[in-house]
Amino acid sequence: MSEQPAPTPFKTLGSHLKYLREQSAESLAEVSGAVEIDQELLEQIEAGFQRPVEDILLLLISHFSMPDHEAVQLWELAGYSGDLPDQIRPTDDMHHIGKNTVMLLAIDMRTVYTDGVDIASNQAGLTVSFTQTAAQNKSTPVARLGMSYEQAERVMIELQQALLRAKYLRGPKRLPPTSDWAQPSDINNL
Repeated sequence: MSEQPAPTPFKTLGSHLKYLREQSAESLAEVSGAVEIDQELLEQIEAGFQRPVEDILLLLISHFSMPDHEAVQLWELAGYSGDLPDQIRPTDDMHHIGKNTVMLLAIDMRTVYTDGVDIASNQAGLTVSFTQTAAQNKSTPVARLGMSYEQAERVMIELQQALLRAKYLRGPKRLPPTSDWAQPSDINNL
């Protein structure tokens, strides 16, 4: 009988904490030293095998300077319920939004190729929905991104530059062949 893999009940939580550490360009030793825990414990937490105790999770949240909404999501991923600690309780600014905040974690960075795009706008910015044509020529959404108008302008500039590079900088530059150039056989006859 084969061994069952060890359960990882906090895989999503651990993956997000690892992502934050890597985005901060910090080693396991640096982060574990900063929050004063054993490096092995941090490895177990990032692997999803262990849930950090509340105090350690609050230290990690503080260390990575996480915004309130992201800290709350991490707290919930850890399975802690009840009143939120004061350190991560949303500020009054979040109560004026009037909508629940949903945050998706980009853990798996797959490339999805699309053949269509739909763009919607509102006062906050743009929502870009990438689609693929499926059976019966029906468009199916495969990815959706939201961004401010300022970010959309930066994305547009980056897209234009990438298209120009792709169009004009394909392969090495070569001189065009001309009939005036000496051929190798001509050199031998000199």
